[in-house]
Amino acid sequence: MTSKLKRSTIWKLLILAVLFLVALEIYLRAYWGFCDNVLLMADRHFEYIQQPNQHRFRFRHHVDFNSFSMRSEEPDTSAIIVLGLGDSVIDGGVMVDQDSLATERLSKMLTKSIGRKVQVLNVGAGSWGPDNCYAYVQQHGVFNAKLAFLLASSHDAYDNMDFKPVIDKVDRYESKQYKLAIWELLKKYGIPRLKKHFNMDEFPPAAKAPTFNTGFHGLANYFKEKDIPFFIYLHTDQNEIAVKRFNYMGQDIIRFCDSAKVPLYEDSFNTYDSSDYRGVIHLNESGQAKLAIQLYPIIFNQLQQMKIF
Repeated sequence: MTSKLKRSTIWKLLILAVLFLVALEIYLRAYWGFCDNVLLMADRHFEYIQQPNQHRFRFRHHVDFNSFSMRSEEPDTSAIIVLGLGDSVIDGGVMVDQDSLATERLSKMLTKSIGRKVQVLNVGAGSWGPDNCYAYVQQHGVFNAKLAFLLASSHDAYDNMDFKPVIDKVDRYESKQYKLAIWELLKKYGIPRLKKHFNMDEFPPAAKAPTFNTGFHGLANYFKEKDIPFFIYLHTDQNEIAVKRFNYMGQDIIRFCDSAKVPLYEDSFNTYDSSDYRGVIHLNESGQAKLAIQLYPIIFNQLQQMKIF
C-alpha cells in the first residue's frame, strides 16, 4: 500500500470516527436527554434542593419543578392543597415521568372524587431526611395546606443533615449541565460501573451519628402549632417485604409516632412486589401508582372529616 493510499485510508477512518461521535452525541441528547439533567443548588437551611423552574427531558421522562423547587405545578390558591414531604421516594427521580408520580396521580384522583381542584404538592429531594423537610417548611411555609404528610422510609430515622458539600462534588448533584453528552455518559455511568466491577471504589461513606432525626419532632410540632392535620406514612423497602417486618430504624419511627401521638400509616407487606421497585427502596412507575392507591383513602377521609368539601 502506497503512502498516499495509507493517508487516504486514515483520513476516511478519522472522518467516520468524527461522524460516529457527532451522531452519538445527538442521539444521547435527543433520545435519552443527556445534558438535560435535573440541576441542584446548595441551601444554608436544608443543605441542597433542585433549582427552581426546571423542565427537563431525561431518560425518556418529563421532569418538572416549579418556582418553589417542588416537583409539582405552581401552587393554586383556589385549590385544596395537600402538602407531601419526603425524599427521593416521593420525588420519584428522573426514572419516573411527571404524570406517573404518586402525588400527580393523587391530585387527579382527589379532584375527580371531590369535584374541586386538589393539589398534592411534592416537596422532596434525594437523600433528604425529615429535618430537611422541616427546614423547608420553616423557610417557605405551608402554601395554605389543609393537610400534610411525610412519606418516610426506615432509613430516615437516622438520616440527619450534615451540610457536607455535595453540589458539583458528587455525581448527580450538579449545578450546571455537562458540555458533552458522551463525557456525561462516561463520567457518571461508565467509569463508576468499571470501578464497581474492579472493586476500585474509594472509601465507603462514613456512618452518620446515631441520633434520631429531629425532623420528626419538628414537623409534628410545627403542624400542630399551625393547626394543620399531619400524618406519617411509612414505606417498605424490598428487604423489609422479604421478612415482613420493618427493620430496627422503622421500629424506632413507629415508637416515635406512638409516643408523640402522630397518626401513622404503613405500607402493607403485600402492597408491592419486586417489579414495582428500582433498587431496594425507590419505586418505579407501577410502584408510584400503587403508592397513590394506598394514600388516596387516607387523604380523602381526612379531608372529608375536616368538612373541606
